[in-house]
Amino acid sequence: MVTNMPTSTEFKSGNLTVRVFQSKPDLGSAAARQAGPILERRIREAGRARIILSAANSQLEMIDALARLSGTDWRAVEVFHVDEYVGLPASHPASFRLWVKTRFADRVNPGAVHYLAGDASDSDAECRRYAALLRGAPIDIAFLGFGENGHIGFNDPHEANFADPYAVRRVTLDERCRRQQVGEGHFPDLASVPREAMTLTCPTLVSASHIICCVPGQRKAEAVKNALEGPITPACPGSIVRTHARVWLYLDEDSASLLTAR
Repeated sequence: MVTNMPTSTEFKSGNLTVRVFQSKPDLGSAAARQAGPILERRIREAGRARIILSAANSQLEMIDALARLSGTDWRAVEVFHVDEYVGLPASHPASFRLWVKTRFADRVNPGAVHYLAGDASDSDAECRRYAALLRGAPIDIAFLGFGENGHIGFNDPHEANFADPYAVRRVTLDERCRRQQVGEGHFPDLASVPREAMTLTCPTLVSASHIICCVPGQRKAEAVKNALEGPITPACPGSIVRTHARVWLYLDEDSASLLTAR
């Protein structure tokens, strides 16, 4: 149980526990503190924990707080990440491999970090390789966010499949998703954003034992409203988290601004 958190609002949406905070740092700190006991318990019980990270601006405050957690033996933690652009080298500033390495792995030195190689010569084989690693043992926590179009991972609405037979696959990105990457400063213009990516699929992401979603910012308010108050549908891929038994959604006042359920 996480206590002494500066939460302004807490409510339920189906299985989902929603917590709304005044600021992004408060949101990130609370989400990391939610994760800490889960990781420590799993390490005590199984000798290791396995997590999936979303490499995104929405996760910055949470990742910083997670890296500063006391009491977590990161040497016993195995790390995966959600997605990567097809054809982008790991050295590219927008590479999610680089994001995970510099913002998290280099800080805590986890026992293992598995990187999804977007520039692999055979993308299908790379998806199969990564899927096999994921299947090696249960995932304990998936740290997720929502895109402006409601995506989780790079499962955009036109690609999302809640019964996807694949664990990891190559997808095309819709224009709104690609424009988000420009708007967040990762690429100089739309033409520079890759049109394809590799991503963990919706069933893979919600197969984790626990899901912690961090979705701050006004630009995510529409996606949050659709995910929480609309139907559970691939038209808003993030809505699938409402089907999970142990899921928490961390918002700030901006991302929660369109909700009526509060």
